[in-house]
Amino acid sequence: MFKNEASLNNPIEKTKIVEVAAAVLQCPDNSFLLAQRPSDKIWAGYWEFPGGKVEPGETPYHALVRELREELGITVTTAYPWLTRVFTYPHATVRLHFFRVTAWSGELHPHEGQQFAWQSTSLAPPRGEKVSPMLPANAPVLRALELPALYAISNVQELGEQEFMRRLEAALHNGLRLVQLREKNYERGALRALAMQMLPLLRQHDVRLIINADIELAGEIGADGVQLTGAQLAELGERPALDWCAASCHNAGELRRAEALGCDFALLSPVLATQSHPGAPHLGWENFAAVAAGASIPVYALGGLTRDDMQTAWQHGAHGIALLRQAW
Repeated sequence: MFKNEASLNNPIEKTKIVEVAAAVLQCPDNSFLLAQRPSDKIWAGYWEFPGGKVEPGETPYHALVRELREELGITVTTAYPWLTRVFTYPHATVRLHFFRVTAWSGELHPHEGQQFAWQSTSLAPPRGEKVSPMLPANAPVLRALELPALYAISNVQELGEQEFMRRLEAALHNGLRLVQLREKNYERGALRALAMQMLPLLRQHDVRLIINADIELAGEIGADGVQLTGAQLAELGERPALDWCAASCHNAGELRRAEALGCDFALLSPVLATQSHPGAPHLGWENFAAVAAGASIPVYALGGLTRDDMQTAWQHGAHGIALLRQAW
């Protein structure tokens, strides 16, 4: 990924941010490609996502297309903007613009003598042994790749518990992998009982359960994480000590706060008009893209969406979509 080693070791260059385009090449089974840096490069032997430096006059996307053609011999046909992460190495500070590349033409070929390895997240069996070591700037991206494209929010209030549990089981059999329990009309004891009813079923399918707002309850029952409200984002001084921490955001300020707190992902809403608040202001896709652009954590689009909006969400920088009624 670092082409001009001499310039990057120049003390003057270390004070500048080097713009880099990075590709997460993904197959339909969600496996992704890593490349090993050859012996004649800095950080030789480390694994990374393919890509390279953005040249003057290039956009990150155009640099991505050029680098994958030069390094791998492929032509990008579908790529979605995703994460932007800044990392300081001893020799340079880099800003990595990650794209998820889901379609390309041509056969992969190591034009620079690098080794390739297809990998999978912990939610699916890997194609082979997991490779290491990872280039430090790329390692946090592996955690983001564990998150599925669909994030389902419970709707027990409208469906009733029995019908909700029936639909939950059907959704799990259809591949649902991330669920938020959010029932604001439930008192804490009833919510705890519902969560305990859901957990065995979710564990059976290796599905993560996120509890809305109640950090203590999430810890008590062994849920996977918590979804912080905007008020909690403003009040908390440190990230809750849970495996996963998400945040509900409505503007750029809240999203920046979620990043600073160390949240793993965020919801950004409302994108479109919703059934519950049909006349309320909403972001629209262009404003969503503007707020999500440059985010260092995955951002889910929420509000007025259906499953058919997934590709539109990807095109505007979302990791995926969150659904309430439409999820069930």
